[in-house]
Amino acid sequence: MAGKSLDPSSSPRALLGAELRVARERAGLSQAELGEPLFVSGSFIGQLEAGTRRMHIEFARQIDEILGTNGFFVRNCGAAAKSKYPDHFAAAAEAEALATAIREYAPQLIPGLLQTEAYARAVFRAYQPTAPAQVIDELVKNRLERAALLLDPTTPLFWCVLDEAVLRRAGGDKAVLAEALRHVSSLIRSHRVIVQVLSFHAGPHAAMEGSLKLMSFLDAPALAYVQGIGMGQLFDDPATVAHHTLAYDLLTASALSPRESLSLIESVAEEYEHDQHA
Repeated sequence: MAGKSLDPSSSPRALLGAELRVARERAGLSQAELGEPLFVSGSFIGQLEAGTRRMHIEFARQIDEILGTNGFFVRNCGAAAKSKYPDHFAAAAEAEALATAIREYAPQLIPGLLQTEAYARAVFRAYQPTAPAQVIDELVKNRLERAALLLDPTTPLFWCVLDEAVLRRAGGDKAVLAEALRHVSSLIRSHRVIVQVLSFHAGPHAAMEGSLKLMSFLDAPALAYVQGIGMGQLFDDPATVAHHTLAYDLLTASALSPRESLSLIESVAEEYEHDQHA
């Protein structure tokens, strides 16, 4: 392994994880035993091996030392860490692409996987009102590439709870939001996604502090991701993930049924379309 390098054109993180599994098993260590000197859990090592978590350079150095891999992981850590997404979101976006199920609560925006080009452009322009057009174009391009994840007819399962505020935040161009809501309804009607709306009438709820994304995997522990302005955190601790899962379950219990939610989404879209024509 000493002279080997990963091919950066073929999923570097997945390849790095596979090499980590081989090296760990060759050393006769369990995931928990490798995690102990790194002060991380065995499940964290499992996520590195599955490619759902990024290997940072400090871990790579220690892993090379523990497993005797002659700097292999340090050399290849850079290629696996490259991302077109902001640092605070990169790990979550890459894990999202490997998830078998994604459950998300969106308090302010239509989730990225459900956005149209015009809606994404309006969102990014609001974030960066003075950015050059080419910067916004690149951000929109990356977001639409993420949304292509739903082109697969079955995987991942995507279940979303939209706060009613998402439907009502029309801004200056109601046509953009009408189109975006019609896109969401078409995904619902094609049975590709499950969407519930958390009505204003629901009152206080379990996720009033912000957004939430839960991701499940076939061969790795579940992850929870929470996000704020220019920041985000990915959790793998089972107790924390369980806490966020309960919060999501409570949200779905308080939200409108999928059928009622679809009716409301299409009704609001129709209102915006009527206003535009008027």
